[in-house]
Amino acid sequence: MTKLKKGILIALIIILVDQIFKIWVKTHMILGEEHKIFGNWFIIHFTENNGMAFGMEFNLEFGKILLSLFRVAAIFAIGWYLYHLSKKNAPFGLIICVSLILAGALGNIIDSAFYGILFSDSLFQVAEFLPEEGGYAGFLHGKVVDMLYFPLIEGHFPKWFPFWGGEHFIFFRPVFNIADSSITIGVITTLIFQRKFFKNNNTDTEKLEEQNLIAEQNSENKF
Repeated sequence: MTKLKKGILIALIIILVDQIFKIWVKTHMILGEEHKIFGNWFIIHFTENNGMAFGMEFNLEFGKILLSLFRVAAIFAIGWYLYHLSKKNAPFGLIICVSLILAGALGNIIDSAFYGILFSDSLFQVAEFLPEEGGYAGFLHGKVVDMLYFPLIEGHFPKWFPFWGGEHFIFFRPVFNIADSSITIGVITTLIFQRKFFKNNNTDTEKLEEQNLIAEQNSENKF
């Protein structure tokens, strides 16, 4: 199996797990409902957002459409880049990272594109799949399902702390999903190992340029 096929397989597995988890939450929980998994440290908390990763939102309808279109364009760009990396024989680690980012982007765009059509609203009731009266929103107007909540540390900032002195805080406050995690892991890992990942690519490019230069010199010497 080629590096590209392995990367695509990893992406498909992540998308599948992400969607299974989201659909289960959507069809078994009411918006705002939560279940404690490990005390107060790990909670399945059902929430939805209209915007970006980790619960960030756009309030305007135009912003929602713009974000969805941007995601679609980004998916095509990332897909092309993944194919380009495979052709350049890039390190497998880099291909995995790009595959993780692609999987996360696809996982969330599926929610935005289709969940509004496929499900009823989750407010005060468990959502119904393919309701007779139709879904709660149109194409590209669906909400992204988030559920992973890790409030590991809770307390108050010291009163001398700038701007937030004395205010209550929770770390980690954002509620997210598997797709968000996939993007984050892919980006952070790429940043950590960027020298290793891109050094190999630069070395390969330099070798190819050197080979072309030698070939040109040999061709000139013949004449």
